[in-house]
Amino acid sequence: MERIFLIGYMGSGKTTVGKRLANSLSLEFIDLDAYIENKYRKTIATLFAEKGEMEFRKIERQSLHEVAVFENVVVSTGGGAPCYFDNMELMNKTGTTIYIKAHPEELAARLLASKTVRPLIAGKPKEELIPFIAEHLAQRECYYNDAQIVYHTDRMITRKDIHLIVCGIEELLRKRDEQ
Repeated sequence: MERIFLIGYMGSGKTTVGKRLANSLSLEFIDLDAYIENKYRKTIATLFAEKGEMEFRKIERQSLHEVAVFENVVVSTGGGAPCYFDNMELMNKTGTTIYIKAHPEELAARLLASKTVRPLIAGKPKEELIPFIAEHLAQRECYYNDAQIVYHTDRMITRKDIHLIVCGIEELLRKRDEQ
């Protein structure tokens, strides 16, 4: 039985890497945000707007508890999921947690290139994005650093880059299993 939780700031590549990692390890892939959207038949941005952040975080927590019992999965969490309630403790207790870490400048570049609407940064001008990410990431880092594995990635442009990240994570998982 395998359960892997990918955590990290928005734009770190959790979904992109998660899909490829799940495929490589012959596991199912679950994007927690997509799971919530399917369950509530609304986008994350709509849930945020209608319910506010704290109500959304309660929905996210309940959904995380639901997927934490699934077996043989790679779960990509939302960037804030580890930072609320007992979520990080739950993930560490029920599976392997991997923090996909990137610098604020890299995260900003990825987020600016993304077509996904991110409620926390919607409407932020480019010049405010890097300082906002740096400050927000600093607040969240204490939760992210509770992950069992930290994988640094500052280049995820090509398929080869993604392949190398997946191989690097697989190697860290093998080493962890050997201990």
